[in-house]
Amino acid sequence: MGRDIVAWCAARGFTVTLADLDKKALAGAVGRASKFYDDKLHSGIERRDALDRLIPDFLSGGISRADIVIEAIAEDADVKKKVFAQIAPRMKEGALLATNTSSIPLETLREGLPSPERLVGVHFFNPVTKMELVEIVSHDQASEETLARARAFCGDINRLPAPVRSSPGFLVNRALTPYLAEAFLLLDEGVAKGTIDRAARDFGMPMGPIELADQVGLDIGLHVADSLKALFPAEVPDIPGWLREKVENGELGKKSGKGLYDYDDKGKPRKKDAPEPEPDTADRLILPMLNICVRLLREGVVADANTLDAAMIFATGFAPFRGGPIHYARERGLDDVVEALQRLEQRHGPRFKPDEGWNSLSAL
Repeated sequence: MGRDIVAWCAARGFTVTLADLDKKALAGAVGRASKFYDDKLHSGIERRDALDRLIPDFLSGGISRADIVIEAIAEDADVKKKVFAQIAPRMKEGALLATNTSSIPLETLREGLPSPERLVGVHFFNPVTKMELVEIVSHDQASEETLARARAFCGDINRLPAPVRSSPGFLVNRALTPYLAEAFLLLDEGVAKGTIDRAARDFGMPMGPIELADQVGLDIGLHVADSLKALFPAEVPDIPGWLREKVENGELGKKSGKGLYDYDDKGKPRKKDAPEPEPDTADRLILPMLNICVRLLREGVVADANTLDAAMIFATGFAPFRGGPIHYARERGLDDVVEALQRLEQRHGPRFKPDEGWNSLSAL
């Protein structure tokens, strides 16, 4: 994602340096940015200026001059902390250290940092150039100035900052994982992938969970699901073995040309007609997401229902006409949602158990 973050920031007027251990990766990033600018910027002058602002940094010299350094490497806490140990001493006084981690708590990543008050989560969503939301992740040692500057940075690059508290998976991935995992379980039960995606689209989602998993990347989805499964075993169903096999075989989704769908040379999934979904298929997909959203409100990971609803719409495409998960639950009727969860719990197990936060949701 780092190459798309720098491409977008340079397009929005920032001078950006991009460092990587692999020089070929830097060349590929510039090529990818050039194609994006050719497609999206209106004049040759704009394209030239954007490319001038995007600087491949073979010696990582830009770190000492940057106002904000964004880490966007592998989703591995130990690897990230090793990189932080190398770059933090080289950063100028007052510069922000931002991590694009999608699920690792910042309390873990700040260990050993000389200035943990300047560490902040700036979590972009894929594809960076299209997704308008960025989670601004706080922790109890982050300064208010750091958080305010991170939010302002999002505004400067025309992105919507959603303040969330550090917690495994934060808001969006924590809520989205049960939705995707339930889709994998339906596949494991023999339901056609086109049927699963159709149930979600009929509800109002812009794409189904199978196609979304391919879009995100099966490797990333598996990592997040494994992490959350270990911490919250009741929330996430068991991950099918075939998903691990796909990742091990390099079938990672759209980015590799093959995942749950196969993709043509234009990056479009090859789909077949599929049977209509069963009546409760949409509830099996959507209601676990609502249940987690209620829990995140109760836990204070997100401050209020309006922020949560907006974040889920802009980051996941949650059916916009339904107003977001909490608004939809209220419109449908909180008692009806709880009763539907209880029916699903009886049929399919404790992962559908209604969260205790439903009892107090009407007061929020």
